[in-house]
Amino acid sequence: MNKTKLIAFHLPQFHPIPENDLWWGKGFTEWTNVTKAMPLFSGHYQPQLPTDLGFYDLRLPEARKAQADLAKSYGIEGFCYYHYWFNGKRLLDQPIDGMLKQNDLKMPFMLCWANENWTRRWDGKEEDVLMQQDYNFEDDKAHMRWLCEHVFSDSRYIKVGNKPVFVLYRHDLLPDIKTTVALWRKVAIEEFGFEDLYLCFTDSFGDVIDPKEIDFDAVIEFSPLAVIKNKLKIKQKKAVFDFFKKKQKSVSVDFRDFELGVKKCIDKKIPDYKYFRSVTPSWDNTPRKKEKGVVAVGSNPDLYYKWLSHIIANFKPYSIDENFIFINAMNEWAEGNHLEPCTKYGTAYLEATKKALES
Repeated sequence: MNKTKLIAFHLPQFHPIPENDLWWGKGFTEWTNVTKAMPLFSGHYQPQLPTDLGFYDLRLPEARKAQADLAKSYGIEGFCYYHYWFNGKRLLDQPIDGMLKQNDLKMPFMLCWANENWTRRWDGKEEDVLMQQDYNFEDDKAHMRWLCEHVFSDSRYIKVGNKPVFVLYRHDLLPDIKTTVALWRKVAIEEFGFEDLYLCFTDSFGDVIDPKEIDFDAVIEFSPLAVIKNKLKIKQKKAVFDFFKKKQKSVSVDFRDFELGVKKCIDKKIPDYKYFRSVTPSWDNTPRKKEKGVVAVGSNPDLYYKWLSHIIANFKPYSIDENFIFINAMNEWAEGNHLEPCTKYGTAYLEATKKALES
C-alpha cells in the first residue's frame, strides 16, 4: 500500500487579468489585498507578508518552479489548482497553461472546478454578479472535451488507475448533476479512451451526501469551513481582548474558535463512503473583507501539526492510488490561509507538515 499523498489546494490569482483590472483596479492580484491589510486590533497579525518566495507572479516559469520545489521539499506531492470555467471562457488561466508547457516543473497536479458565480462578495455585494455560470449540457460536453484534450492527457496529471481525478467545488449548484456526470464520463471514455473519471466533490456547502447518490467517487473534506464554524464565546472573547489589550466593542470582526474547530475535526466520525480528509493552517480573511471579515483565533504551527499528525495516523488509503490527504491551502494569502513562509512563522507550517509525515 502506498504511503499518504499530501495534496495542497492552490490559488492561481497571483497575476493580473483584464477582468480583474476592470472590476478591482489596474494591476489587481491577490497581493493587492494582502499588502493593504492593516491590524484591526492590538496584536492582530496583519499584514501577513511572504518571505522565501516573495511577491511572486505566477505568469513566470521560475516563480512556478520555486513554489513547486519548496512544496515538494517539505513532503507535498501535488497541487490541486482551482480552475475557473464559465461556458468556455476561462479566468486566471495563465499559471495552469504555463505549467502545462513547463517541462522542468515535475509537480503532479489535479484541477478543482470552482464553479460559483464571481460576485462582489469582497465588497459585501454578493448580488452584483461579475461573471455568471450558465449550466447546460452542451457546455458540460465542451468542458470535458477541453479537460481531456489539454489537461488530463498530461503525464503529471493525478489519476486513480487510468482515471483522471477531477474535483467539483459545489455539486449543489448544477441543476441536473447526474446527467452532467454521465455526459462527462461518456466523453472521457468514448471520445478520449480513458478508463473512466475519478470524480470528487468538496463538502463545502449543502447537505453532506454519499457520493454514489450523484454518481461521484469520493468526497473531500473542506476544512476551512470546519475551523470557522464555532463562534468564540463571550468569556473567550474577553480573554482574547484582555490579551490584546483592546476593548471588544471597538472591533466588529467576527471571531471564531479555531482550536475548537480542530478538536471537532479530530473527533469527527468518518463516513462509510470514500472521504478524503483535509487540514487548514489558519484563517483570517480581513485582507479581503476588512472589519466584515472572519478571524479564527488560536491557530499556530503546533496545533496544525497535531491535527495533521492525527489525520495521517488514522487514515487508511482506499487503494494504492486512493491515498490523498488535502491541505487547504498552499497560498490563500488574502484569507490568512497559507503554508508558504511568512514574516511571523517563517517555514514553521511547512516544517510541521514534513514532521507529521515523518512521524
